[in-house]
Amino acid sequence: MAPMKVYGWAVSPWMARALVCLEEAGAEYEIVPMSRCGGDHRRPDHLARNPFGEIPVLEDGDLTLYESRAIARYVLRKHRPELLKEGDLEGSAMVDVWMEVEAHHMEATLWTIIRNCITGPYVGRPRDQSAVDESLAKLRAVLPAYEARLSACRYLAGDEVTAADLCHFGFMRYFMATEYADVVDEYPHVRAWWDALLARPSVKKVIAGMPPDFG
Repeated sequence: MAPMKVYGWAVSPWMARALVCLEEAGAEYEIVPMSRCGGDHRRPDHLARNPFGEIPVLEDGDLTLYESRAIARYVLRKHRPELLKEGDLEGSAMVDVWMEVEAHHMEATLWTIIRNCITGPYVGRPRDQSAVDESLAKLRAVLPAYEARLSACRYLAGDEVTAADLCHFGFMRYFMATEYADVVDEYPHVRAWWDALLARPSVKKVIAGMPPDFG
């Protein structure tokens, strides 16, 4: 069977979400590199894959998928269903809960900080410090829930890593490269969780393609 194809640029935190799950799954895949600066995501051939002009896009045979969490779920359901706790009603529900928490309470908050502290300087855009401060306040309001959960179990959906943890990786990677990373140190169980993720071979491989300055 031909390897899966993943279209995008490796520095993207959304791309990283898909790649780290592919690595954990042990799936064969190849990255089809694209250039955001070159506008590859707006070209007709890519819009045929994803009408919203976003990345990543996964091709597996005749199947084409977009949206990074959908790709993550598909890959793990196919190759490592235990990382979704498939067959465990309560366990899989907890995976879903923390994937939803990440989607609704973490991604946008972290992205505002990353966009202003890392990607903004990279493209010459001035920092909006008020937006950063507002997002830091939101983050400090969310992290106690993570600390409480991770004081009860090692990972978000139990004592073994799951998709719930892996889907946090891309945005956490860049947040932890900002000057505000020490916010996490205020929550020792969250810090231990992040360190455990960093130690995983899948994360080490993907992070190698994610320079902290987004360059």
